[in-house]
Amino acid sequence: MKKLEQSTVSLLIGLAALLLVIIVLVLIGWLTSAPQKLTIQGTVEAREYRVSGKVAGRVEQLIYQEGDTVSKGEVVVRLDSPELQAKIVQANAQSKAAQAQRAKASGSARSELVEGAYEQWQKALVGVDIARKSYERVENLYQKEVVSAQKRDEAKAQYDAAVATEKAARSQYNLAKNGAQSEDRQAAQAAVEAAKASVDQVNSYIDEINLVSPVTGVITEVFPKVGELVGQGSPIMTVTDINDVWFSFNIREDMLEGITMGSKINVKIPALGSQTYQAEVYFINVMASFATWKPTKVSGEFDARTFEVRARPTAPIPNLRAGMSAIVK
Repeated sequence: MKKLEQSTVSLLIGLAALLLVIIVLVLIGWLTSAPQKLTIQGTVEAREYRVSGKVAGRVEQLIYQEGDTVSKGEVVVRLDSPELQAKIVQANAQSKAAQAQRAKASGSARSELVEGAYEQWQKALVGVDIARKSYERVENLYQKEVVSAQKRDEAKAQYDAAVATEKAARSQYNLAKNGAQSEDRQAAQAAVEAAKASVDQVNSYIDEINLVSPVTGVITEVFPKVGELVGQGSPIMTVTDINDVWFSFNIREDMLEGITMGSKINVKIPALGSQTYQAEVYFINVMASFATWKPTKVSGEFDARTFEVRARPTAPIPNLRAGMSAIVK
């Protein structure tokens, strides 16, 4: 009787152990086959601006270094450009020369020149009078057949020459008295305006040797060193606007369910602790297929492409910096 009871107990214990093993195996299978939470990792991005100048020069002073915070419009770099200084001197000299030419064209001739031209005209008038009287006397003698026709022709030629000389002297006198023509004055004025434009252009480049920050932010990169040459348009430093930040994620399309334009997501930033922050999706765009294509037809599904998803924080996040990791579950 005791043996029967012992065998019954052993059987029950075995059945219980077998049942326990079955339960454990079922539980393990259920846990392994249960859908797990999907974790998506991205990065924090920020808007960057390049500081560069319109003129070539040598870096004279780097007022700020990497990590410094600067304000919009604040001078961050000073350049030295001897060539620009030479152009300024040249432009100013050309402007002064053009102004002198305009003054000369606008003013009347010197009184000595006017008087001299007048005396030459009066002299020519006397010459005309003498030549006319001589011609008249020779003409009378010719009519009386006292002198030859050649003498009469010579007297007539001298008279005509005296008249022409008088006309030329009178023109010179009028020119000296009236000054330069309107065309000359207009040309002189145009030269002054062109010279002024050159001066203004060179002076505008003066501002380009003192380079300012285009935005309030943090200097994240400085390329040249003090004393090095930089070309026209070459970037000198990078200023990052830490107030214009967003989260960037690369998400396969079969994981995009629930992520739409304007939707809210909760983002965790490991560098800032365990707290989560809310962000709003504002950009969804497919990425290049050659880099993001994932073939899944072998499992009877479809070829999945990857999309870039960007989201902005709905509220400012203190100490947030570009390059930090961002996690969405």
